[in-house]
Amino acid sequence: MCELLGMSANTPTDLCFSFTGLTRRGGETGPHKDGWGMAFYEGKGVRLFHDPEPCATSKIAEFVSHLPIKSRTAICHIRQANVGNINLANTHPFTREMWGKYWVFAHNGQLPNFVPQEGMYEAVGDTDSEAMFCDLMNQVRQRLPRDAMPQQLADALVAIAKSYAEQGVFNCLLSNGDWLFSFCSTKMASITRRAPFGPACLSDVEVEIDFAAETTPNDVVSIIATAPLTHDEQWDIYERGEWKLWQQGEVIASGKVDVPEHKQEEAMSAPDPSLHEGNAESNTN
Repeated sequence: MCELLGMSANTPTDLCFSFTGLTRRGGETGPHKDGWGMAFYEGKGVRLFHDPEPCATSKIAEFVSHLPIKSRTAICHIRQANVGNINLANTHPFTREMWGKYWVFAHNGQLPNFVPQEGMYEAVGDTDSEAMFCDLMNQVRQRLPRDAMPQQLADALVAIAKSYAEQGVFNCLLSNGDWLFSFCSTKMASITRRAPFGPACLSDVEVEIDFAAETTPNDVVSIIATAPLTHDEQWDIYERGEWKLWQQGEVIASGKVDVPEHKQEEAMSAPDPSLHEGNAESNTN
């Protein structure tokens, strides 16, 4: 399984604090050592970082954790491989262009027997996650007009996500830069920080920040993660089947659909040892 991290804000904001906490789970405080990736939206562009090495010891992750890259929307992922070799092509988040925008997707879960529909979008790697992303893109393109309104978009995304969640564990983050869609199949949490801002301390490493010193009274910043990243703040825990569409740090649409209860993370298929072997792109310890 994997862990997700997303951000939606009304002003360009750096993700250094939350990303620092997430990196510890990539091979130090957590087992998600099979690569990591991050996508920051900057205007119409996306700044992408991917590395198949453990996030906790990755030199690239260390570099990124100190970069004050500011973005309104960002998606991060740390991977524990179950399907697909450990290499760059299989490292989330994945991105494709549609209707003149970059769409970015990251997934936590497993759909063992997933078969995508044929369409113009095809997977490069061999993960079920990328296959789902391409399938989702093909379905959205078929169902919606280019200028679809947010509620139309939400309705389509929820219906597609529900169909995936009926087949297996499907927790996801998806964005085109204008909005951020989150769907919970088993585990997800979020927090919205706004004035009056206060201090917060990470759960996985002894790092504390005073947000009051880093923000303005008008800032609204929401963080979405697989599990809470701080131990002294009140996080909102998603229910199974709950979804939210975020924009500018606020929830603009939300709801809940009925999805079956599948195996929890600890009961999912164990990583295949062969994924770590015989691959020139792999770098595992």
